[in-house]
Amino acid sequence: MIGQDGQGRWVVCEPNGTRGGLFVNRAGALRYIRSENVNHFYPTVIASGVLELYIAARRNTASSRRAGIEAQHERLVA
Repeated sequence: MIGQDGQGRWVVCEPNGTRGGLFVNRAGALRYIRSENVNHFYPTVIASGVLELYIAARRNTASSRRAGIEAQHERLVA
């Protein structure tokens, strides 16, 4: 999706929230979309209202996996 946030910045975000960004102008936002869709064709949805980009802290997957393995090991040992 592409649109503008409340401050007029151009926003690009995937519906599932995995990728996106803030851009100074529409051309930059569209260039980003084209660069991300090189191997696949996905339609670009232009938001008619305000589109906000929410950035959430991601958990470190390697440490999450390690913690899961350690927890599993503890269950097996106990």
